Amino acid sequence: MKFSEMPYHRPDAEALFGAIDALCDKLDKAKSADEQYACYLELEKHTIEVGTLSSIAYVRNTIDTRDPFYEKERAFFDEISPLLNEKILNFGKKLCTSPYRKELEGKLSPLWFYNMELQLKGFSPEIIPLMQEEAKLEASYQKLYASAQIDFDGKKCTIPQLAAYKQNPDRSVRKAAYEAEGAFFDAHREELDDIYDKLVKNRTQQAKKLGFETYVPLGYIRMGRNCYGPDGVANFRRQVLSDLVPLVDKVKAAQAKRIGLTGDFKFYDDLFTFKDGNAVPQGTPEELLASAKKMYTEMSPETAEFIKVMFDNELFDVLSKEGKAAGGYCTDFPLYGYPFIFSNFNGTSGDVDVLTHEAGHAFAFYTANKEIPLSDLRSPSLEACETHSMSMEFLTSPYHHLFFKDQTAKYELSHAEDALSFIPYGTMVDHFQELVYSKPEMTPDERNAVWASLEKQYRPYIDFAGLPFYGRGAGWQRQLHIYLNPFYYIDYCLAQTVALQFFALFLHDAQNAWEKYLAFVRMGGTKTFVDLVHSAGLLSPLDDGCLKRITETIAAWLSSHQLA
Repeated sequence: MKFSEMPYHRPDAEALFGAIDALCDKLDKAKSADEQYACYLELEKHTIEVGTLSSIAYVRNTIDTRDPFYEKERAFFDEISPLLNEKILNFGKKLCTSPYRKELEGKLSPLWFYNMELQLKGFSPEIIPLMQEEAKLEASYQKLYASAQIDFDGKKCTIPQLAAYKQNPDRSVRKAAYEAEGAFFDAHREELDDIYDKLVKNRTQQAKKLGFETYVPLGYIRMGRNCYGPDGVANFRRQVLSDLVPLVDKVKAAQAKRIGLTGDFKFYDDLFTFKDGNAVPQGTPEELLASAKKMYTEMSPETAEFIKVMFDNELFDVLSKEGKAAGGYCTDFPLYGYPFIFSNFNGTSGDVDVLTHEAGHAFAFYTANKEIPLSDLRSPSLEACETHSMSMEFLTSPYHHLFFKDQTAKYELSHAEDALSFIPYGTMVDHFQELVYSKPEMTPDERNAVWASLEKQYRPYIDFAGLPFYGRGAGWQRQLHIYLNPFYYIDYCLAQTVALQFFALFLHDAQNAWEKYLAFVRMGGTKTFVDLVHSAGLLSPLDDGCLKRITETIAAWLSSHQLA
């Protein structure tokens, strides 16, 4: 079924809640594990249906944030989601305390029970009003961000549309693009500070009501972290600072030399990688999509089947336009077994990154949906999901020429450099959030000072002086995840570390790398992140020495592929 034809109606919340309550009663009266498992399958049908409707409303709202109908529908789901979650967790709690639990673990898996017990620690009916308020604050930030209409180059530009100007060979154009963007954020400084201040206090209040000292442990629970905690991330962070930041410093020095820079490396130089201009996709958006179809059709039988479904059912919305939410994502419609890719093409190499990154997510969902019977076990925790997507960016290397033609070598060098340099930035985003939520009483200026201090540790090669917004340490407010998905960002860093291992395997034996990747994807969420990685014969990013070993391999590749 095509996305445009998918029917939507607002679910009857009272009827849904009543049906789940009835299943809970049925669960209590069940006389065997089989009867309780049958109740679980009935609940799954309800969650699949409401999850599909919620995804449809969310996608249509983000495609046009000005549409009042889907704005109200998204608000409806934001309102009922905590209430629905309460009902589902109540059902889950009954299963966790069931006298038939041992038998049920054989049907659902011990990991399902561990994950459910983790979720139960992060919820109480008492915090539902706070969760509803949190959702409204998040929506207000996203709408403000999407509302940007920035006067530049004689046009009205959205924030994603400024990206091409930030990579312009003319340094003055790059600087002006950052200044124009910064002016928008400065103009909304009070509102942005207020929304985040309320979010921090709201989330902290939720944590305290649940018995936590700060939001940090609750944030980890909300992210479904079932195999490591803040200590593991702190160990990874130490490796980033000791083993990766010095390498990225060298990578940026090489970049500065390539672009002919003699003075300080300014923030508006960071995205500009070649003196004659960055690698850009060769073709119209329609031609890029056609190349993506060709790539996945030829890549493997599994990807060929997947991409046909995507195109036959119009499961893309990738053009940037007025009123469209910023960023990119992949979501799914579980009732149909379809994923959906959302993005904002802007004429940069990021357009191709989306077609590989988000397609990695989409392919993983499509594959798991076919191979894993239970919906709760199809998706792993998010760092494993991001491994699906970031690894796909490298495993599609034999087809990059379809998009970049004679600029392919430039793209692949800058893409590998970006993969390395992203990890310190992403780790900094996570470190910032840990510090903020550990001290929620910070003022906006104090938060900006923390960010500026972290920049000096994680990106010491960048000079932000003289730029509005960024120069005062407020650049974190442009990072959607900090407002919308607290503690998500470290997942990208852990995933990138695994993706670089898949890249190293690919350089040695492309077919073996693909087979290992396919096996990784097929396991879905049946194992923890660390166990998934180890099952693929790779090092966990949380293992001591992991980053050092990986960076040595990638550094050697970068050195041999330097371009003038």
